[in-house]
Amino acid sequence: MSSNQWNSGVNDRTLKEDICEIGRRVYNKGFAAANDGNISIRVGEDAVLCSPTMICKGFMKPEDICAVDMNGDQIAGKRKRTSEILLHLEIMRNRPDVKACVHCHPPHATAFAVANEAIPQCILPEIEVFMGEIPVAPYETPGGQKFAETVTPFLKSSNTIILKNHGTISFGKTVEEAYWKTEILDAYCRILLLAQQMGTVDYLNEQKSRELLDLKKKLGFDDPRFHNEDCDLCGNSAFRDGYKEGEAPQSCAFEPAPSYPGYLQTPAYAGGTATGGDNEALVKMITEQVMAAIAR
Repeated sequence: MSSNQWNSGVNDRTLKEDICEIGRRVYNKGFAAANDGNISIRVGEDAVLCSPTMICKGFMKPEDICAVDMNGDQIAGKRKRTSEILLHLEIMRNRPDVKACVHCHPPHATAFAVANEAIPQCILPEIEVFMGEIPVAPYETPGGQKFAETVTPFLKSSNTIILKNHGTISFGKTVEEAYWKTEILDAYCRILLLAQQMGTVDYLNEQKSRELLDLKKKLGFDDPRFHNEDCDLCGNSAFRDGYKEGEAPQSCAFEPAPSYPGYLQTPAYAGGTATGGDNEALVKMITEQVMAAIAR
């Protein structure tokens, strides 16, 4: 890359305005309070534009944006670069197709990060097609290289990762694409939490889940379930090899997805509810207990 091309990327006002625009969206959505979050765009082999540290993402201006090389050393900008840029660079080094990253703290998705709760699959079609399984990277103190490397085991087949006890990082070919993944994820997590308040969630059956995976393949999206014959369709298992012992998120708040193929005959079980003769037996048992109490 020539020096002229390098300078063009680092000084591209349009890309800086893109970072500011995404910063406003992140802030207005409530995904980044005060100075939270950071945004980056790769502009060359050894140059990345990024948001500065200690600035509200909703009030950034193009002249606030700075630049770093792929080692994290600042090469342009009046303000100091974000302290968490090493996380973005780790992703870009391992995924040459990635040109932009958005890190923030969307509240509903971050609730899953704090609870170490696995996000269930096979529920919402949009999530199956556009996202798939969402891995949870183990916790490390933010800012250093050790923190950045927590996401490395999950980068091959994911474009969105939950950072345990911290937030999310999403990435793609453009900064808009990276932001959209964050928005989709938080909307899904909000739906899950609302559904839980109503009682249970209802899982898609195997046939409908496979139809969505077929659609995903036709659209040209990758999914780890395409490459692993032993992967449970809805079992949050595609990234198991990336977790050390005790690190994998647990399924505590939601009934786990049903085992196939029996679920095809009893779909209501997915929500943990009894059906048919099970209801009759339950009513009979409760009635007998009440009548026995009255007789005493």
